[in-house]
Amino acid sequence: MTISEIQQELINEFSLFDNWEQRYEYVIELGKSLPIMPDKDKTEDRLIKGCQSQVWFKAYTKDGKMFLEADSDAILPRGIVAMLIRIYSNQPISDILKSNEDFIKEIGLQEFLSPTRANGLLAMIKQIKYYAIAYSIKK
Repeated sequence: MTISEIQQELINEFSLFDNWEQRYEYVIELGKSLPIMPDKDKTEDRLIKGCQSQVWFKAYTKDGKMFLEADSDAILPRGIVAMLIRIYSNQPISDILKSNEDFIKEIGLQEFLSPTRANGLLAMIKQIKYYAIAYSIKK
């Protein structure tokens, strides 16, 4: 699936819920499905700046695609991380660079999150894009 197809899939999933309490629970459930990142990978250089909680991202490439691993020490950011990995991991680097973040508005995620968590979400996406830029330059 493409990035935009996965984003639309998430929009559709969130539209099934009647209220933000249900959506909040869904984000938490997504986080529970995220594999735990080994402690050896939770290094200072992988820590996302601007997040209220500790969030780590690890990226690598294979055959022109970028793969992500991530974790958080808090349940809600962990769910957000799971969503971002679902969207951006195993995608062509060029597609990541061209992608937009309209799905956040469509889901209503920024209004649902506290300002600090919303900034953290944007910091996570910015880091993913930075990884993609760095890998596109390395070609």
